[in-house]
Amino acid sequence: MKRSEIIYLDNNATTPVAAEVVRAMERCLSTNFGNPSSSHAYGKKAKNAVEKSRTLIADLIGAEKDEIIFTSGGTEANNMAILGTALKFKSGHIIASCIEHPSVMNPIKHLEGLGYRVTYLPVNKYGIVRSKDLLNTLKEDTRLIALMHSNNETGSIQPVAGIGKIARNKNIPLLCDAAQSVGKVPVNVKKLNTDFLTVVSHKFYGPKGVGVLYIKKGVTIKPILFGASHEHGLRPGTENVASIIGLGKACELAKKEMSNRVRTMKSMTDKLFQALCAEIPALKLNGHASHRLPNTLNVSFPGISGAQLLTRLRKQIAASTGSACHEGTHSPSSVLKAMGVSDSDALSALRLSLGRTNTEREIQKAAEIIAGACRTL
Repeated sequence: MKRSEIIYLDNNATTPVAAEVVRAMERCLSTNFGNPSSSHAYGKKAKNAVEKSRTLIADLIGAEKDEIIFTSGGTEANNMAILGTALKFKSGHIIASCIEHPSVMNPIKHLEGLGYRVTYLPVNKYGIVRSKDLLNTLKEDTRLIALMHSNNETGSIQPVAGIGKIARNKNIPLLCDAAQSVGKVPVNVKKLNTDFLTVVSHKFYGPKGVGVLYIKKGVTIKPILFGASHEHGLRPGTENVASIIGLGKACELAKKEMSNRVRTMKSMTDKLFQALCAEIPALKLNGHASHRLPNTLNVSFPGISGAQLLTRLRKQIAASTGSACHEGTHSPSSVLKAMGVSDSDALSALRLSLGRTNTEREIQKAAEIIAGACRTL
């Protein structure tokens, strides 16, 4: 299957690896095979490469170099922050939005089963948490607040900075899962007032299997993995040097291209939405019209099954629904349901997420293909 045969509009699931990232990783794999923990020249060369990437990542998110912990991805980073905090306190209260990613929601539910009390914050019709709802749920023994930066389905951006200010005044650590945001929009840990922040490489043109947990200096957690003393004793195991170098290069590219990425993605996403609305007047937008990721468009096609529409499109467009499909069943997205979207509209939703490799010609063609498929259905 050639890349040109199918228009790729599923960049929130994963992005293609940038050519610059591939070249950096190839150089590492062919010449930089040392173990960063070894004291000889090969080890020091690998160590220097890892530390250079650590600096590049810190520069992108406004952190200090020694606040960056390498992980295998977002799931491990979120589990590390949540379970590591829970082990520190052993009991208490946790607050999370009701639309968190499963890598945040499921470890919190695990802790709930072990006796932690949990409050799940509701969202408004745009999929955004309200600060007043947080204020009404704070307890004396609240140990952690978890709030994603942007939602993976709708792209709606959360008021993390304001929530973070409240959390900081109460001395409660805040975890911000920024997997969908880093590399797409500016993200600065200091401006967000967050204590933990998750970075995922493959969401912005880096390799899969590597990520980062930012831990604010002075914040402590217990380890959930045990072994040698890598990554401040929090993440034992020999570093994935080539992938870490790839992540560093992806961060370098993101910082260089950020303003252009935001402008271009917003322009193309708006054009896609306008073209679809012109062909399908009943189209419904899910999420905020402007306060969302510039590349993300979640829309419902009333009277049409999103799953059937994807099946019709699969040879021409790669996208996803906002729903979970398991063993032949099709259920409404829990995120859309939390926003008050009806079952029928939730089941008719598609998520179209653009990337740096998309062209305006592809976007116009995609709108024509989707509109044609809707008319057929």
